[in-house]
Amino acid sequence: MSTDRYQSPLSERYASKEMQYLFSQDMKFCTWRKLWIALAETEMELGLSQNGKPVITKEQIDELKAHAQEINYDVAKAREKEVRHDVMSHVYAYGVQCPKAAGIIHLGATSCYVGDNTDIIIMTQALKLVKKKLVNVMAELAKFADRYKDQPTLAFTHFQPAQPTTVGKRATLWLQEFCLDLEDLEHVLGGMKLLGSKGTTGTQASFLELFDGDEETVDKIDPMIAKKMGFQDCYPVSGQTYSRKVDTRVANVLAGIAASAHKMSNDIRLLQHLKEVEEPFEKSQIGSSAMAYKRNPMRSERIASLSRYVMVDALNPAITSATQWFERTLDDSANKRLSIPEGFLAVDGILDLCLNVVDGLVVYPKVIEKHLMAELPFMATENIMMDAVKNGGNRQELHERIRELSMEAGRNVKVEGKENNLLQLIADDPTFHMTLQELQQIMDPARYTGRAGRQVDAFLSKVVEPILKANSDLLGVTAQINV
Repeated sequence: MSTDRYQSPLSERYASKEMQYLFSQDMKFCTWRKLWIALAETEMELGLSQNGKPVITKEQIDELKAHAQEINYDVAKAREKEVRHDVMSHVYAYGVQCPKAAGIIHLGATSCYVGDNTDIIIMTQALKLVKKKLVNVMAELAKFADRYKDQPTLAFTHFQPAQPTTVGKRATLWLQEFCLDLEDLEHVLGGMKLLGSKGTTGTQASFLELFDGDEETVDKIDPMIAKKMGFQDCYPVSGQTYSRKVDTRVANVLAGIAASAHKMSNDIRLLQHLKEVEEPFEKSQIGSSAMAYKRNPMRSERIASLSRYVMVDALNPAITSATQWFERTLDDSANKRLSIPEGFLAVDGILDLCLNVVDGLVVYPKVIEKHLMAELPFMATENIMMDAVKNGGNRQELHERIRELSMEAGRNVKVEGKENNLLQLIADDPTFHMTLQELQQIMDPARYTGRAGRQVDAFLSKVVEPILKANSDLLGVTAQINV
């Protein structure tokens, strides 16, 4: 590792080797060569000829294939210093290795043929990897939700105590957002198409010239290239580039996943503060350089940190798409080289962290119960009031007394620092005709979680399980985090 220059933390600390490879130089330039082979093969198969003789031969194709994986970077780099053009430098370098085929490499194409098609291919493969990891996060969350579907816990609105829910039901809220992200991802992934080979302004004029004005033959070029590269189709129209709206759609999917992960990580951080739920903490892990006792939620904090980066990063493709001039400008290039790879690398790191966190989440039922029981008397007052009415009380009078006693109990807790004594206050009030024992029998937390457990069952069986079954071939991923 070089220590005298900047190294991206996305590669050094966060993203997996698998995702890093997709945006590597090897992946890029080997794909360029595959595209040049696909173009030459297509032109040969369509009978490209001059004076009755084939312009491209099988011998030339075989030569190109023989050197498709052997990128001679040194030759390309030296050539680029002379011509200041990356594509033509690699055309030249490929030709050095393939002297018989040198003259037909890139025939009829413009730079975007290799550049843009490769970007689409890489983004498609990267989306598939994101999908794989997202599905595994969903699978782990489903297990967690099912395991704790009946564990009562204090719910919060405005981060103020509210009617109880269950630990598992809360997890389904995180899971549902990832389900929505998967829908968006599959929609965008299913619509990915190649640019094809449409020439400098998208009119295919160069190919019309090559094939002597034979439009029927030219119509076959894009579908044949798409099939050779593993795609169903090419975008039907384009300028020199594919529409940068495609990059916007992809980045928005990544930003959506980041937003869902951020929300989940925030909830976990708050719960860890309450000591109710805790992210994994390894035996030798240090929480603080100064405070040895600390157990900081560093994984969840990192999820939030990277997620904010991805959400903001999505603005780059959107602004680039909006500011393209006519058939193309080049102010997209430098931005794309940063925003698309880094968005994917960051999301890859986020999902690895999510998988690691969810797989190792620790729940502390006794702490959860303690917090819940401290607030439950307030929430049980409606049930208490109804039971008191059954015992002959006046509903309006009881409501006023409960209000007054609740205020007194609240003052005891917040001003005096005492335990919540609302039940004792009610038992001591002759208006209610209820003993402390009778009141305590009402304090079963399961009575106040509504249909939370059954909602978890229904959501998992009707929504999540079909998704996991349809993607069973993707399951089994385990996450490795670097720091």
